[in-house]
Amino acid sequence: MTGGHMSGHFYGVGVGVTPGSLSVAAWRALQSADLIYAPRSKVSGTSVALAMLDGLELDASKIREVEFNMDGDGPRLKSFYLQLAQKIAAELEAGKRVAYLTIGDSMTYSTYGYLLYALREVAPDAPRTTFPGMTSYATAASLLEFSLGEEKERTLVLPCPDDMEALRREIEAHEVVALMKIGHRFPEVLALLRDMNLLEYCALASRLGLPEQRLLHGLNDFPQGFERPGYLSVLLIRKANERRFT
Repeated sequence: MTGGHMSGHFYGVGVGVTPGSLSVAAWRALQSADLIYAPRSKVSGTSVALAMLDGLELDASKIREVEFNMDGDGPRLKSFYLQLAQKIAAELEAGKRVAYLTIGDSMTYSTYGYLLYALREVAPDAPRTTFPGMTSYATAASLLEFSLGEEKERTLVLPCPDDMEALRREIEAHEVVALMKIGHRFPEVLALLRDMNLLEYCALASRLGLPEQRLLHGLNDFPQGFERPGYLSVLLIRKANERRFT
């Protein structure tokens, strides 16, 4: 744990999942930053978070891409983020303003949370500001014109479970479900929605913000060869499509 005086400032910046969705406050923080960390997967040649800043004028010399790997176990992940936090803490002690980019919203299913926990451990007194970003499900809902809740409807944001009967119970208990982290389970999810007669009330956004982005209104005529929606995908489920007015 560092004991030095923190004259710098740390900024966590949610960049959303489509280019140009950065908030004005977050943009001002990035412009003032001395260093900007952009996470990049070990299996990717580029940082998707950094791609969300395309078209914005940032000094490239400030940017530091850092590899991350979510496949490790708990202790290895903790060790990785502690090392990164210690490096950032040293930069804060040197008076630097350091920003860290994160896809979507900073505090919603984000690896940024791991870094924030680690930074609070190694530098609890470090000045910090976290800027929210647009979540993938909010972005998908806007692009698809899919209401995430009206009146007193119950809306659930859910990482896809492995147990399809558990998913069935969740859908039955809510009017709207935003299903994330679907991956290889998608064929099973599709079969469940077909069995529940809900395909026409669903919408799918796949690879949001990337060149291969796809939007599907309704899943009755599901295209062949699209069994896995891929990264940055969200399935929106509604139990009925009537809009009710009172």
